[in-house]
Amino acid sequence: MRIANVDGRASIIVDDSAYVDIAEQSSGRFGPDPRSVLEDWAAFREWSENAELGAGRPLDPALLRAPVDEPRQVFAIGMNYLDHADEIGSEPPQSPSVFTKYLSCLSGPYEPIRLIDGSCDWEVEVVAVVGRHAYQVPAERGWDHVAGLTVGQDISERSRQTAGPMPQFSLAKSFPTFGPIGPWLVAADDLPDRDRLTLGCSVNGEIVQSGSTADLVFSIPELISRLSHTLPLMPGDLIFTGTPAGVGAGRSPQRFLQPGDVVESWVGGIGRMRNVCVAEAGAAAAPVVAAGHEPVR
Repeated sequence: MRIANVDGRASIIVDDSAYVDIAEQSSGRFGPDPRSVLEDWAAFREWSENAELGAGRPLDPALLRAPVDEPRQVFAIGMNYLDHADEIGSEPPQSPSVFTKYLSCLSGPYEPIRLIDGSCDWEVEVVAVVGRHAYQVPAERGWDHVAGLTVGQDISERSRQTAGPMPQFSLAKSFPTFGPIGPWLVAADDLPDRDRLTLGCSVNGEIVQSGSTADLVFSIPELISRLSHTLPLMPGDLIFTGTPAGVGAGRSPQRFLQPGDVVESWVGGIGRMRNVCVAEAGAAAAPVVAAGHEPVR
């Protein structure tokens, strides 16, 4: 099952070109707010599996928004692939390296990425969406608390990320449009091999990242467990689970996004996003981050 945010309303995608409005179809029992569907995920799943959805109405991809646009919490995990840790010269973490992306950075699967003055980089990620309250959950029950998965980009401005005496990961990764997700949420139970999903990213048609969640240092259920042993996770919370090798800051010479670049991001069994980079009004030329700076994540 694929759940989308179509112009602000929770919807079920019935094929690649049609959708059903959940609030209308359920006579107001669920929706229309996208996060509200996750508040009683078990009941919604039971309803959706027995509902007669019909053919739906034509889907205009331009109306797709972030599948969850108002989460309470957004977590992100740094250096969660061994090859990414290696490309930036860092030792693999012994425990998850956690930061946040602020709510205002979230955007849709086809919205422009508004570049700012600096060195803006790409990071394709699988994003887990919490569907059930989780606190002190053991790893073997981690998947029980995941509603579904979606595709994400953790766009990162590297010079601000490493400026000052302490890294500023959260701020440098939270400018408006720096967190596109989509095109929809796919229920985790519907993915036949949810622990081994392929993911990738291209810039202007050139594949720059390719990986598999089988190579995560900390798997999705392990992340659920680790995070929930510090604080409660709530329905609709997002977890950006990390990026594989191939980011621009890890290249020699380094490469960063420019206005006009087209960033495509995909996860096997879930879908694909396409975001065009545009210049923010008044933006200046992007400086290059010096090699050997504080590790990127």
